[in-house]
Amino acid sequence: MSRPPLPPFNEQSAIEKVRLAEDGWNSRDAAKVALAYTVDTRWRNRVEFVSNRADAEAFLTRKWNRELDYRLIKELWAFTGNRIAVRYAYEYHDDSGQWFRAYGNENWEFAEDGLMRARHASINEQPISEAERKFHWPLGRRPDDHPGLSSFGF
Repeated sequence: MSRPPLPPFNEQSAIEKVRLAEDGWNSRDAAKVALAYTVDTRWRNRVEFVSNRADAEAFLTRKWNRELDYRLIKELWAFTGNRIAVRYAYEYHDDSGQWFRAYGNENWEFAEDGLMRARHASINEQPISEAERKFHWPLGRRPDDHPGLSSFGF
């Protein structure tokens, strides 16, 4: 299986790869999203460590069962060869109705077939009121005309 765009990345292919990842995560379809990762993918996400694709799918299932009405924006930060760094923000609420905005950075490493081999995430979040939300598009893919991350000054 191949997952274009493939490394080595140039600016345009790195931007495309970031948007495809954002679109996938905004689908909240853990089984589909997990297919973007190698079978032996390695992740660090806060205090959780993932060591294969099945663990990644289980992680994502748990995440989106807790983080309701999840909406994410990713932005390219840097790239070289088979690596991409992104910054991102996402908003969600928990089952009590409390909204949160999370901010983070990820470092990605890709295999030759375009599947992500490694994902290292650093994330901070803060409670926000519903009135402070910035991401209001319908659930799913962020519309092309919706502002990107830099537009919000995050």
